[in-house]
Amino acid sequence: MKTMSLRIPDYLKNAVNDVCANEKISLNQFIVNALSEKVSALQTLDIIEKRAKRASKESFLEALSKVPSAEPDERDRL
Repeated sequence: MKTMSLRIPDYLKNAVNDVCANEKISLNQFIVNALSEKVSALQTLDIIEKRAKRASKESFLEALSKVPSAEPDERDRL
């Protein structure tokens, strides 16, 4: 593990400290969780963008043509 120094605005540190107290977690754990969530979200977006580049309208329409035409289930109706 590495140690890092952070400079954050007082208002944000106060807000984070309040959240940590309410959740009964350390500031370190909060920051690790927040960084993990952000990295995961960005990596997921990157994966989706790469997959979208491989897509084509033709392959979408071909897959859609294989779906049978049917009334939606009662639970799926608006």
